[in-house]
Amino acid sequence: MWARLSAGVVPSVVGRRACREARLRATRCATAKLQQRDASSSAEAALKKTPLFDFHKAHGGKMVDFAGWSMPVQYKDSHISSHMHTREHSAIFDVSHMLQTKVHGKDRIKFMESLVVADISELKDNQGTLSLFTNDKGGIIDDLIVTKTDQGYLYVVSNAGCADKDSAHMTSRLAEFKASGSDVDLEFLDEALIALQGPSMSRVLQEGLKEDLSKLPFMTSALATIFGIPGCRVTRCGYTGEDGVEISVPQSRVVELTEKLLAHSEVKLAGLGARDSLRLEAGLCLYGNDIDESTTPVEATLVWTIGKRRRQAKDFPGADIIVPQIKAKTARKRVGLISTGPPVRQHTPILSPDGKVIGEVTSGCPSPCLKKNVAMGYVDTAYAKNGTAIQVEVRKKAVAATVCKMPFVPTNYYSG
Repeated sequence: MWARLSAGVVPSVVGRRACREARLRATRCATAKLQQRDASSSAEAALKKTPLFDFHKAHGGKMVDFAGWSMPVQYKDSHISSHMHTREHSAIFDVSHMLQTKVHGKDRIKFMESLVVADISELKDNQGTLSLFTNDKGGIIDDLIVTKTDQGYLYVVSNAGCADKDSAHMTSRLAEFKASGSDVDLEFLDEALIALQGPSMSRVLQEGLKEDLSKLPFMTSALATIFGIPGCRVTRCGYTGEDGVEISVPQSRVVELTEKLLAHSEVKLAGLGARDSLRLEAGLCLYGNDIDESTTPVEATLVWTIGKRRRQAKDFPGADIIVPQIKAKTARKRVGLISTGPPVRQHTPILSPDGKVIGEVTSGCPSPCLKKNVAMGYVDTAYAKNGTAIQVEVRKKAVAATVCKMPFVPTNYYSG
């Protein structure tokens, strides 16, 4: 009898214990998922948001962390579809995360030239130029666009990933200038910034402008009222290689402006994924990948950003290191690469024909336009000539590649 009772009781006890353990495991799993979700929510909540954040979400934007901002990497269309639509029609990119600054005062040009390599004084009114913040060792702190406006200030746009560093750098120099009695002030803007890029841009934007866009060539800027929205700054530039503009607009009106532009059948929203492949096809650098404080303008093949007068005067940060490099050969050089087969990504080793490591890829992706892999990176100068056959190491296998002139896809900037 005892044996029979034991035989009946033990399975029952074991069953209850198994159920309890299963419930505990389920509870722990659910708790872990909740903690993971809460951590993810907290991380997302900590990200900065542009004035178009809710607009992106409403239009199916897939949001990711980019330089501490929640930004759309793509929308419902695929990355390739967005890329090609920009090349063939036009697309809107939210670039409100970038740092916009006004430099005021009669010594504003002198102040800015103490920080960058460009000849700002030679610019015409409302003309801009790509320039570089450099440090005393010749390294690139950031790349930026400086526009000499006819409103009595310089308009500066620099990278989101360097916003804190750039603002601190400019503020520190500002204190030095003010202490010496110079007349200069900084104004960090909280305006939104959108980029309309692509061959149909001028046709789309002209519908909302009284001014004639044909009189606004590449790298010039103007204040305008767009679709009834006053106080917009339109700068003909961009990061895609296509004709395009960046529009600085009051935050309270940016959704309205974006909707007005999207009402045109040729315009779609595009995200960071398309922006990156477009800029790479255009041979444009991404700060933190292709240039940084360990890179000089000469190594990066950005000598053209250094004004002739500035080279002669050697009056910009790091000039004693940078200027001699212009005539002498540097040990390495930024080059373009084309390959077939597996995609080439950042940090891919670059090899000589006999397998020796001669450099590293800094940016790379399959080109939607060329149907080949495009990349840029730094190689030993002996291998930097266009047409040089080299190799890239992908998945521990050597893949044939060729050093190629950039841009990979011809640019379509409007010169007037």
